[in-house]
Order: sequence, then C-alpha cells, then structure tokens
Amino acid sequence: MSSEAVVARGVIHGKTIELDVDPGLTEGLQVAVTVQPLATSEEALRRSFGGWADDASELDAFLEGVRNGRDQPRTEPAS
Repeated sequence: MSSEAVVARGVIHGKTIELDVDPGLTEGLQVAVTVQPLATSEEALRRSFGGWADDASELDAFLEGVRNGRDQPRTEPAS
C-alpha cells in the first residue's frame, strides 16, 4: 500500500465515485476526497486565452504580428 496521494479521474454515480484507475490502496481504507469537476475542452481553451477569451480579432492581430516577426532577420546580441 502506498502512502502517497493518488490523483485520478472518475465518474460520479450518486454517492459512489468510479475511478478510471486502481488507486492501489487497501479495500475499506478510509480516505480524504476532494471532488473537482473537470473543465470541458471549451472551458479549458477559454481559461488559456485569458484576456483574449472574448476578443478574437485582437488575438488574430497579435498572432499575425508574431508570424510577421518570424520573417524578420535576427541580429546577434552584442558581446
């Protein structure tokens, strides 16, 4: 039996949580459980975009600037 914390995905069925993996703990062992819903793909993308989540045109302009910057010659740093 491991004494380290186990992080696993699961599905709630009423008061039972079915884990996707065997947690490697002894049957009947009391554990502490923190339940946190997983973000959907859309929610995860919205969080990743931060300030641009609701302003796609500003994000497009930024990405275009990055693409254009890649085409510029680079200067070597001074020694």
